[in-house]
Amino acid sequence: MEITYDYYRIFYYVAKYKSFSKAATILMSSQPNISRFMSNLESQLGCKLFIRSNRGVTLTLEGQKLYHHVSIAFQHLQAAEMELAQDRSLEHGILTLSASEIALHLLLLPVLSKFHQTYPGIRLRISNHSTPEAIQAVKSGTADLAVVSTPTDIHDPLRAQLLMKASDILVGNRQYDFLTKEPVHLAEIARYPLICLGRHTTTYEFYYKFYLEHGLILSPDTEVATIDQIPPMILHNLGIGFLPEKLARDAISQGKVVKIPLIEQIPQRDICLIEDRSAPLSIAANALKQMLLSCVGQSQSQDLSSI
Repeated sequence: MEITYDYYRIFYYVAKYKSFSKAATILMSSQPNISRFMSNLESQLGCKLFIRSNRGVTLTLEGQKLYHHVSIAFQHLQAAEMELAQDRSLEHGILTLSASEIALHLLLLPVLSKFHQTYPGIRLRISNHSTPEAIQAVKSGTADLAVVSTPTDIHDPLRAQLLMKASDILVGNRQYDFLTKEPVHLAEIARYPLICLGRHTTTYEFYYKFYLEHGLILSPDTEVATIDQIPPMILHNLGIGFLPEKLARDAISQGKVVKIPLIEQIPQRDICLIEDRSAPLSIAANALKQMLLSCVGQSQSQDLSSI
């Protein structure tokens, strides 16, 4: 008689739960059938696998050796079946994502493009929120994941994982060319009109703290709702403004704006992934998470849950 997969499957459950009756319940069979299969297996292998008692069953030394190999094989088979099921389920579904504007422009858009090409059947629901709003969306369960810029304020069971670091620079139009000759103090810059994201955004909070650390009070002349509004306002001479270096790069190379060097170093900001550890991710959300980590480099990611 050939030993089939079913024999080892039954052996796995009997050995795992140390009970013929529990294995029978899980496999939707009867205890006599389970006992008969295991007796046949012992006969085929030429050794005793179980020691039966009133308390259940225990594995013999031979049974322990067999279980070590069978459990590994069985877990691999279960993982393979799960992966195949996940692949099938990624044909359809909805992924809800909340993102701060800076995170959206600096990192998320190209990743979402790749995700959409890979899983065209997954519908995306993306909310452009401030960092606090995005974190709240994950906390309340209205978003599967959030990608935001620091500073953040998270607590268990939320988790923040660093995806990339971003640097800001100070930018003005060509009339501020005289400020590019050598680095200037932030106090001197405070004399010129400033364009900034509005209050209740993490960017405003970030620069308010930056100014305060240098004995100054942030007092923008123009507050805007989105970061996309800052470049055209700079070009139209409404003031100078802080922008992520990546977003300002093209305008600087084209000579439309100039970088104003500061003596005081602007701290780097983190772009991080927020998830709720108490709520299992959907298959689609987990696929996007893995794609994000893969795109930025898994080795560069860090757990920022303590921040």
